[in-house]
Amino acid sequence: MNMASKIAILSLIFLLLISSASAASEYRTTYTIIAKDDGAAIWNVEYRTQLLTQGDIEAFKNYSAQLNSVYLKDFKELMQNSVSAASNATSRKMMAGGFAGEASIENAPTGNFGVVHYSFTWTNFAKLDSDKNMYIGDVFAGGLYISKENALIIQYPAGYTVEMVTPQPDLVRDGIIWYGLRSFNVGEPTILLKPTFPWILFAIAVIAAAAAITLIFIFRRKSKVINEPVIESKGTSDDNSYSSGANMMDIEDRIVALLKEGGDSLYQSDITRKLDLPKSTVSSALNVLHEKKIIQKIKKGRENLIRLT
Repeated sequence: MNMASKIAILSLIFLLLISSASAASEYRTTYTIIAKDDGAAIWNVEYRTQLLTQGDIEAFKNYSAQLNSVYLKDFKELMQNSVSAASNATSRKMMAGGFAGEASIENAPTGNFGVVHYSFTWTNFAKLDSDKNMYIGDVFAGGLYISKENALIIQYPAGYTVEMVTPQPDLVRDGIIWYGLRSFNVGEPTILLKPTFPWILFAIAVIAAAAAITLIFIFRRKSKVINEPVIESKGTSDDNSYSSGANMMDIEDRIVALLKEGGDSLYQSDITRKLDLPKSTVSSALNVLHEKKIIQKIKKGRENLIRLT
């Protein structure tokens, strides 16, 4: 069975599974593939359907209770078969692991929505050559099919630029995006990524060299006036240093990076622990990101689950 058939079946499985949880006819599936610089990729499959009645909500809750015991196994088996088929087609050793699934009900101004999210890691998803050029698409040996109202998003790692992409995407924003209804040819979508010049490393080297020259100059100057008294001034600490605009923007970027590394969602307590910052500082940064609609806050018991939108 080729990849196109498997993706189509995956959409069908979502429809059949959720049909037991909701009578709503409108649904949307988003496939987000986050390519890493080592060729691996994190797959996130999100299914969203509107819950129109209290019966829909109760049915979705019953479905959620069986997510990990029943439906995650179906998803895992399907994707492991897909990865095995792609490995045979490309002669590249691949593995699928780290499977996870969760379901939640989100309240929005337009109503209640049942959201199902599956994720896993696909090793050797992309092909890397000796020059670190990255090729994405050969795993789609049988082409690809996206149903109506669905979307495919491919995100690439920092330090790379898009040299070529086929077919033309519908949108390029936080990733390369195609919307359904769409049928891709064999080996599509095809993306060629080239590593960019490491300007950051170059800038760090220049700054380090300038700092070294400055220290040598200061040392030589002090050696001439070594007998003169030296007056040292003690700086004062600023307890509110994290509240400055520049620092807050840096914290926001670090939070987004952590979320991407964690599969697009983490608990707020985990973010605070990883950043090693005060809870109030992290909470302020999350409020800003939430106002910018970059993240969603989902109440999970006594904790907040933070997810990239």
